[in-house]
Amino acid sequence: MSELSVRAEKLDAVDELAAKRAEFVLDETVYLDGNSLGALPAVVPGRVEDIVRRQWGELRIRSWEESGWWTAPERIGDRIAPLVGAAPGQIVVGDSTSVNVFKAVVGAVRLARLRDPERDEIVVDATTFPTDGYIAESAARMTGCALRPVAPADVPGALGDRTAAVLLNHVDYRTGRLHDLPTLTAAVHGAGAYVVWDLCHSAGALPVGLDEHGVDLAVGCTYKYLNGGPGSPAYLYVRRELQDRFDSPLPGWNSHAEPFGMRSGYEPAPGAPRGRVGTPDILSMLALEAALEVWDGVRVEAVRLKSLALTDFFLDCVAEYVPEGRVECLTPVPHAERGSQIALRCDGAGAVMKRLIERGVVGDYRAPDVLRFGFTPLYVGFADVERAARVLAETLA
Repeated sequence: MSELSVRAEKLDAVDELAAKRAEFVLDETVYLDGNSLGALPAVVPGRVEDIVRRQWGELRIRSWEESGWWTAPERIGDRIAPLVGAAPGQIVVGDSTSVNVFKAVVGAVRLARLRDPERDEIVVDATTFPTDGYIAESAARMTGCALRPVAPADVPGALGDRTAAVLLNHVDYRTGRLHDLPTLTAAVHGAGAYVVWDLCHSAGALPVGLDEHGVDLAVGCTYKYLNGGPGSPAYLYVRRELQDRFDSPLPGWNSHAEPFGMRSGYEPAPGAPRGRVGTPDILSMLALEAALEVWDGVRVEAVRLKSLALTDFFLDCVAEYVPEGRVECLTPVPHAERGSQIALRCDGAGAVMKRLIERGVVGDYRAPDVLRFGFTPLYVGFADVERAARVLAETLA
């Protein structure tokens, strides 16, 4: 047994989150793609069967009230809230991340123009996931704003008295770089603008502190570190102090103050529900609610400590096992700049990842040459990490 294998055993033996692994449906595969799709929590299949057979099959329409379907978007939002550092009543679950980015960015521009109608610029993270850029560009056209792509580190110097809204990613999806949410939020506020944070690659992996840092609006998916399942609904956070002024560009009947009044005029509901649009996706939403039960008793701070330990250990194993010069780490080494993934640049990365998957190590590949490995602390252990690095080295040899 190698020195690193022994070290992995010792680290697994003292891991306070190790027991959580039993709450997921897993096999012998080393699954390091939870930053794309989280593993299945074991409680979900039985819960979904109940939702389909009893709630839908037997109660039918009565389940909107008797099974709590109608209040699910806010109820599940309150389950997510502690994971992103938010008090109850500020998060609503529903729609996709893309739809919620659109609501948030347009809503942020409208908030800014309540104070200064001359603000006509949207700043967007130049390294963002493509959809965020597409949505921001469309939002800019619809609001008559100019769109300005800026690298997150350069945002403070790019802000001005015309800036209305700033859309940023908390963690870079390619490299795993963690951006400085507190400092950037303060800079946006200092310029009199509103900030929207995309939390897709941070929620469930590290503390976010939405309330603590005065974030205005935030969005995120639930199928990555929150393990909600493929296509599970996203969420929208609107800071409590802004809710009465938040003007959604998608005023559906579900966000009306009297949704069953069927009035021709729109009057937004108070609080988080004004972020709703149409009828909720009940099956996927309630599967997500079941999945979130794995977070019972878990401290996000403990998740972050294990995430950093896992990624540190992976980098140590790669340095020890992989021949020098075969890979280059794109993820920042300092903890303050690292999310919960490691990105390695590698020649022929697509073919390498295919061979890794064939050998039971599942990560993913981003063109043209990036291997991505996501570390989900609730079910990834240190022995998994050592094995992944060892198989990578053998594959590259």
